Amino acid sequence: MQNLLSIVIIGIGATAVMDLWGALRKPLLGVPPPNYAMLGRWIAHMTHGQFCHKSIAASPSIAAEQIIGWVAHYLTGIAFAALLIGISGPAWIQNPTMGPAFAVGTGTIAAPFLLMQPGMGAGFAGSKMPNPNAARLQSLLTHMAFGLGLYLSGLAVSLIC
Repeated sequence: MQNLLSIVIIGIGATAVMDLWGALRKPLLGVPPPNYAMLGRWIAHMTHGQFCHKSIAASPSIAAEQIIGWVAHYLTGIAFAALLIGISGPAWIQNPTMGPAFAVGTGTIAAPFLLMQPGMGAGFAGSKMPNPNAARLQSLLTHMAFGLGLYLSGLAVSLIC
């Protein structure tokens, strides 16, 4: 049970670091933070059997899509924290190291590139976006921030528990 609680805390913390990076992108780089309402819209449309969209922004809005998106975002962060512990072993919680956290965090870029962006109409790895390479770079930086967040959150948990 202690490991499960640690995974939840690490996942939430890492996702919060990712969101902090998302908020800092606007003043630092002029890039707005992600709109998780679109994630919520995409997920909500799946319950009606629609998995792919020409443009998720042009698809009909869904009640509570903002809440659905934010909850899914944090649950995904927790799932990826569980993946990290599954790969590294529970001992990582007591002695976190940057390597596995950064590798898993950066590797999570596969989710938007292979699932979310194609499903939302942005194409494989954002290929249909107005500036695909800039979008890819922002995705990479965001997922690197998540990896850093996994490590920092793991470090915090190891110091507290």
